[in-house]
Amino acid sequence: MGTHKIHEKRRGEQKRFWKEVTVVQEGEEGAEQRFSIALDRRVIRLPKGTRLSVTSHALAEALAEEWRLIGEGQNFVPTDLPLTGMTGFMVECLPQAQKNIIQNLLAYAQSDLLSYREASYSALYRRQSEIWDPLLQQLEVLLGCRLAVTTGVMPMTQTEETMRIFQQALEASTQVELTVLGNVVPVMGSLALGFLLLKTHMTAETLVQAATLDEQFQMTLWGTEPEITQRIATMTKDIATAIRFLTLCQKG
Repeated sequence: MGTHKIHEKRRGEQKRFWKEVTVVQEGEEGAEQRFSIALDRRVIRLPKGTRLSVTSHALAEALAEEWRLIGEGQNFVPTDLPLTGMTGFMVECLPQAQKNIIQNLLAYAQSDLLSYREASYSALYRRQSEIWDPLLQQLEVLLGCRLAVTTGVMPMTQTEETMRIFQQALEASTQVELTVLGNVVPVMGSLALGFLLLKTHMTAETLVQAATLDEQFQMTLWGTEPEITQRIATMTKDIATAIRFLTLCQKG
C-alpha cells in the first residue's frame, strides 16, 4: 500500500484529488490495533512523514468522514479538517515536545483569565463573580487547589502549592488530554477552563460564555460588534471540536 504525504507548508487552497477514503486496520492479532486513513489506498502522512494512525476506531472513522466531506473537485484548506489537525498534533508534535507543552500550559495558571477581575463592586465584577466563582469552586473539588483572585491588571503570583498541583495534573494527563488542553487553553486564556472541559460535561457554549464574559458584557452596554461575535462563534466551534475529539478517543 502506498502513502500520500500532506505538505507541511501549503499556500492557498488545494483541490480534492482523491476518490475514495478508507480506514485501514493495522497491527497483528493480539497486538495493539491501530487505524490509518487512506486516500485511494494511499495512507495519509503528516508533515514530518508520520502515518496518520490512531488507536481509536471511532476517531479513525470520524477522520475518514472529515475527508469524505470535502466534495469531489472542491477546494479545501487545513482548517476544513479540524479533527485531522488535532490528531496530527497528538501523533507527530506532542511526543517530541511534551515537556515544553506542559510548561507552556502551566504558565497560563499564573495569568489565568478567571483570576483577574474588574474593580470591586462594579457591575462587571459582580457578573464575573457570579459566573467564575462557581467554576473555581468546581475546580477546587476536582483538583484540590483554588486559584487566587485579584482585581485590576497588576500581575499576581499563584501559590507554590497551587502551581505544584497544576503541574502534577498536567504530568498525569494522557496524550489525548494534553492535545485537548494544548488546543483549547490558548484559545480561552484559561488553564482552569481547560481542566473543567476535561473533567466535566460542560458544553462548548458554557465554556465560551465564561471565556468571553467581558466582551459579551461590553456588548450589552455598547451594542454588538461583528468582529467579536465572529470570534465567539469561531471559539465555540473550536471548543466543540476539542470536546468531540476527546469523546471519540474515549470511545476507543
